[in-house]
Amino acid sequence: MAEAARSPAAVAFDAIGSAYERAFAGSAAHRASLGRLLEELAPHSRILDVGSGTGRPTAGTLAGAGHEVLGVDVSPVMVDLASRRVPEADFRCADIRGLPLEPAGYDAVCVYFALLQMSRADQTRLVRRLAGSLRPGGRLVLATVPLDVEDVAAEFMGQEVRVTSFGPEALGELVTGAGLTVEWERHTVFTPDRPAAVPEPQVFLHCTRR
Repeated sequence: MAEAARSPAAVAFDAIGSAYERAFAGSAAHRASLGRLLEELAPHSRILDVGSGTGRPTAGTLAGAGHEVLGVDVSPVMVDLASRRVPEADFRCADIRGLPLEPAGYDAVCVYFALLQMSRADQTRLVRRLAGSLRPGGRLVLATVPLDVEDVAAEFMGQEVRVTSFGPEALGELVTGAGLTVEWERHTVFTPDRPAAVPEPQVFLHCTRR
């Protein structure tokens, strides 16, 4: 945990804490994505939530529907908040890039905006590993900001961060190259609920392991 706590993402999200949930709670696209996933899951599915944050809405919604949820986040503050707010799920403070993943061990994996502070190489390797952790036919839900940027300095909720992402076409190639088929795609623009926030493009992909 000490090593994870020294990472830039952990430092930023430790400082942001519960303000993140308040700023993004109004995302209709996130709620629609979760609703669609719930329709696709069998009862008591096993789900991995990558970058689980405060546990809401993702882990809370899925665990509340009776699914077995493991949330993983690099921020100790976020893991503490999630453990208290969603006690019916399990949470672990770890860097998902170094966490062993059971092959075909999950029915679904959620990755809502958890890739943006990773390099493109790390994002590519991680999506492939997450795809391998799905049972055949399992679902991977990925949401991100679809911009062609690499290691760009940005201010996010008062914190200085470095951001890397893929444009829409390259993002599609990333997931198909990992052995996933995109079943549903939604592009939207969302403005966080906080002073001086600016609209940001977002994409939600629901993918199936081939």
